[in-house]
Amino acid sequence: MQFFITLTTVALMLAYAIPGFLFVKTKTIKPDSIGAFARVLLFVNQPALILYSLNAADFTLEFLRQLGIFFGLCTAMQIVVICTLWFLMRRRFDDVRNRICTIASSLANVGFFGVPLLEAILPSHPEVVAFSTVFSVSLNLISWTLAVGLITYDKSKMSVRNMVVNPTTVSLLVALPLFFTSTKLPSAIAPAVELLGRMTTPMCMLILGMRLATVTPRDLFMNPRVYFATAMKNVVYPLLSFAVIFFVPVPSYVKITFFILGCCPSASMVLNMAELVGEGQTSAASTVLISTLSCIATIPLLSLMIPLLS
Repeated sequence: MQFFITLTTVALMLAYAIPGFLFVKTKTIKPDSIGAFARVLLFVNQPALILYSLNAADFTLEFLRQLGIFFGLCTAMQIVVICTLWFLMRRRFDDVRNRICTIASSLANVGFFGVPLLEAILPSHPEVVAFSTVFSVSLNLISWTLAVGLITYDKSKMSVRNMVVNPTTVSLLVALPLFFTSTKLPSAIAPAVELLGRMTTPMCMLILGMRLATVTPRDLFMNPRVYFATAMKNVVYPLLSFAVIFFVPVPSYVKITFFILGCCPSASMVLNMAELVGEGQTSAASTVLISTLSCIATIPLLSLMIPLLS
């Protein structure tokens, strides 16, 4: 059952990319406009997703404890994978493609891709989307520090200001007080916030479809680093996530959430970071695209392990 649920959900998400691909190929939308769509996603949809996810959860001390454990585990996992790959490939880090490969192997699309999966697999636990937000916060902190530093190989590019002042953290300043005080969004506002939050996945995939139309087949399919990063992120990382969470004393739905979010493909943040610093954009785009496209096979197959966590 889990196999078909995840297969259907992933296939539907990938289908959202088709209009974006066709719009750019038919020149209905110019490639220069992709950035405008990305800004809408970053500054409108993502903050709405954070508000929606925490609004769906009820605050308790036990739930807060679970969120804390979850945050610590996902942060440690990402850092360990990045540092391990850096140690193995550090002598070849003069090539930006290897640095992109390292980041793409560890950062997952847990917000835009993870939330629909969680809602499909765990419909009786609407609060699980809050764990996706916690994972996104961890990813955001790592992206603006360790990830930027590795991509540029320049410590001066690591921005504490951007780590603190960005759409994710600003949204949390609004969402967390509401969450801790068990204050729900007004009924007149909540549906609009939920709608904008749920638009993150279609918008993200639409942008990926547009980006796919601008990448040459050679750049997309002929770079072995792309396949290495995809194998690491889509197969090795999920298996490590399973091994780690299996022994942690938390409810089964938390274990499943950690595992499913670990199965998500490389984060679009990898491409955003590459474009921001002006290095490795083609390699980043190719890796994110291949990782996302191939997850239609990897996520359903990995979902067969979910019963072991129940």
